[in-house]
Amino acid sequence: MKKLFIIAALALGSFAANAQTTWKVDNSHSKLGFSITHLKISEVDGVFRTYDGSVVTTKDDFDGATVNFSVDPKTINTESEARDKHLQQAEFFDSEKNGKIEFKGTSFKKVSEKKYALKGNLTIKGVTKPVTFDVTFNGVAKDPWGNTKAGFKFSGNIKRTDFNIGEPSTLIISEEVAIAGGIELQKVEKKN
Repeated sequence: MKKLFIIAALALGSFAANAQTTWKVDNSHSKLGFSITHLKISEVDGVFRTYDGSVVTTKDDFDGATVNFSVDPKTINTESEARDKHLQQAEFFDSEKNGKIEFKGTSFKKVSEKKYALKGNLTIKGVTKPVTFDVTFNGVAKDPWGNTKAGFKFSGNIKRTDFNIGEPSTLIISEEVAIAGGIELQKVEKKN
């Protein structure tokens, strides 16, 4: 009987150690931005206002987490209404036809104490390409209302023409687009 109790305790302990925790993006404390070079002399920055995402993990340090995000390109903001409207057209995001930008993570690996490599497949305008982002884990904290939060900074680069964004060869904007931001996640508390 004692042996059976020990086996059951080990099994439950193993299950608890592998229990999944889901986290959702807290949009009011997050930022998804980008930067592109204009005329080879200056940077144009912008953000996306509407995006959603979830992270599912079995470890407190998030190593091995599953990461998925979607972004609404219609909410792009470069602080120029005319430019933002232009970016919705077929030459760029073709937002009416293509819908959301999707990122589906394939791995989230710890590379040092607070540094991670996030790999996944990015889909823009129906084109899917593998991408990698450098991520810094800023830690976990409780907010004044008792919610558990986790914070991350991320950065990476994509080639816009890989996704059919803009003219293939132009001196006006750079091929490379820098993507960066900060994400605050909120732990989804399980209801009994």
